[in-house]
Amino acid sequence: MTSPSPAPSGGGSDWPAQVADTIVGYVDQAREKTTGPATKVARTVVYGTLAALLGSAALVLGLVFFVRVVDVGAEVALDAAGLEKAGRSTWIAHLIVGGLFSGVGLLVWKRGTSVAEP
Repeated sequence: MTSPSPAPSGGGSDWPAQVADTIVGYVDQAREKTTGPATKVARTVVYGTLAALLGSAALVLGLVFFVRVVDVGAEVALDAAGLEKAGRSTWIAHLIVGGLFSGVGLLVWKRGTSVAEP
């Protein structure tokens, strides 16, 4: 945007229009400096919140899907071995997933609490 022209000096028949253009130019500059960054921050907050909510929902659904896949896999394996009883595959699936998450958690915890040598 071009900077507003200075106020007219001397007599001219179109000076009211020039003064109005100068005022409009200053108002536009002020608007760009205030509402532009505020709009950008507001969009960032809204889209960031939306992404966090959708990401959380996707994570939960992914974990449910993972547990279900392990459950079905355990049921198929137990059926093939002739060891399936009602609910046994579900307990095995929870044991496998819980052990996996606990192992990952312990590794992360150990890595986070280790002291770096100088």
